[in-house]
Amino acid sequence: MFNIEITNHQVIKNAFESISHIVDEITMTADSEALHMRCLSRDHTQFILLDLEKTVFDSYQCDTPEKISIDSTELMKVLKTLKSTDILLFNVDDNNLIVTMKGDAERKFNIRLISLEYEEAQPPIIDLPCNISIGSDLMKDYINDMDIYSDKLELLVDEDYLIIRTDGQMGDAEIKYLHGENIREAVSSGFGIDKLKDIFRASKFSQDCTLRIGEDMPLFVTFTLPTGDGKLEFLLAPRLETEE
Repeated sequence: MFNIEITNHQVIKNAFESISHIVDEITMTADSEALHMRCLSRDHTQFILLDLEKTVFDSYQCDTPEKISIDSTELMKVLKTLKSTDILLFNVDDNNLIVTMKGDAERKFNIRLISLEYEEAQPPIIDLPCNISIGSDLMKDYINDMDIYSDKLELLVDEDYLIIRTDGQMGDAEIKYLHGENIREAVSSGFGIDKLKDIFRASKFSQDCTLRIGEDMPLFVTFTLPTGDGKLEFLLAPRLETEE
């Protein structure tokens, strides 16, 4: 039996606001201790990891391991109907993820389960030299500022600054953020702005995020709940100069 209940449902909604823009079909796995998700984007350039320990929820019951495969867009459509005072509940039957919202009235939505034949993706293990903490909304704003002249940007890290730079035919732009970290190796890597925007749709998941980056290497963006019992992480492949 799988049943979960949560009052602070923004944790779920904020995560899937981003996930549903990146991945069409997902499999959530639940065990006695936590709800997990591992998945690749449609074009295999992004990896997403979600871990929510049972302490995130007001009530959590999973007697036997459960796999829940659904269309992420359909789940987000349902989550968008949540009211701030609602209590959110998930459970499953043979054919559906049953989403119940308890507030002024009890509303119930059945999302059809789907069959996914591929195995759950696993995150690559990459050693990256630069690790920077920054406000999630601040980073979201910086990225949104960068698409005036181009659809790609460059992230540079040196001993003092995180530098976000874009260069287009009609102009260029640069933001310098004093990071205050102990950085010993200067690095840079380029990324698509639209893909970064999709990641930072999750900025409300956590007030701060961590960026890990290396020279022409993927970017890891990690959002961690203040209580430490929930994590949402994205890996984004670098955009090569040959890409249109």
